[in-house]
Amino acid sequence: MIDKDAIKQRWELIGCRLNERDKRLFAAAEVLTAGWGGLTAVSEVTGLSTSTIGRGLKDLKTGSDVPSDKVRRAGGGCPCLIEKDLTLLDDLKALVEPATLGDPVRPLLWVSKSYEKLAVSLQEMGHDISPNTVRKLLSELGFSRQSNRKANEGSEQPDRDAQFGHINDQVISAQNAGQPVISVDTKKRN
Repeated sequence: MIDKDAIKQRWELIGCRLNERDKRLFAAAEVLTAGWGGLTAVSEVTGLSTSTIGRGLKDLKTGSDVPSDKVRRAGGGCPCLIEKDLTLLDDLKALVEPATLGDPVRPLLWVSKSYEKLAVSLQEMGHDISPNTVRKLLSELGFSRQSNRKANEGSEQPDRDAQFGHINDQVISAQNAGQPVISVDTKKRN
């Protein structure tokens, strides 16, 4: 029987304070000590994925390891794009701002432009970025992609954007004042 409490105690005392490489090796050593079923138990206790612990087991068994001054193997991970390109987020926000749509729960956080179009626009501004990275950055910023569901929503209201902008301003001022905001979505019945 595996003593998960002992593994948890060792993890909280030492394991969680280690760097990425040493956590992997620590967890692998715990698996070898625990025996059959140890991989699942150690993964549950530490929160590390079984594949990460598996890489640690491979490193322990083969004796292969990264140099002591490195945390990752060569090619393992890359620097965060927004750390290398300091103007990327500001440029992305500037592109997204005019293309946001309403959300009943949160004020204007849907993006109507495709990830591909945003990536092309950012590339034209000199950023090295892919549509997939645009998707990840928008998600981190709290935006989601809104695709068109209907080709025709009825007659086009000329100042529809102004209406939603006014509603958004009202929502933000109410939220800043600590007031509740209720959104009601109505449909016209014939």
